[in-house]
Amino acid sequence: MLGLKTATDPSWIHQVELHLEEVLLDHAHCEKKAARTALNLICAYDDRGDPLCRELEQIVVEELEHFRLVLELLARRGIVYRRLKPSSYGKKLGELIRSREPERALDRLLVAGLIEGRSCERFAILKESLADAELADFYASLFESEAGHHAIYLQLAHGFVPAAEVAARFDWLAEKEAEIISRGEPLTRIHS
Repeated sequence: MLGLKTATDPSWIHQVELHLEEVLLDHAHCEKKAARTALNLICAYDDRGDPLCRELEQIVVEELEHFRLVLELLARRGIVYRRLKPSSYGKKLGELIRSREPERALDRLLVAGLIEGRSCERFAILKESLADAELADFYASLFESEAGHHAIYLQLAHGFVPAAEVAARFDWLAEKEAEIISRGEPLTRIHS
């Protein structure tokens, strides 16, 4: 369904449970970055009009709402929101984005879709595996939204190039994303 080429290492959930505060802080930052990504795409391609702008606007709104929900969760748990050193996951994926248009637009949308797909996969693990019932329910509530964002980014990519090119490039990027995940760094991140 998500087109990911590798599954999350089963040891990831154990690390998450040992470092919940860091994971929740990372999640807040991920939601903020996801909103910024969608807004940047609107700014870059607003001449495309609907459905691109309308769909991306909805993603911005939903990601900011998720950011707010994570901040509220942190506050309830007495965790102070603070900066974290970002993982290199997003940066490494960003390095795969080509510089010429329309390939750049295609890659930006597909990378955003892959990131949402990985979030969706991880949220599924969290909702099924966390011993903390509040957190398991929280991630269950976000799961469908992440899957929807993944699908929207892939759908929007079809507005830039033919379907065969979208499929081939997504497959290539998914292979590269799997390599990045397999060389992962801290296992206490939503994307690592």
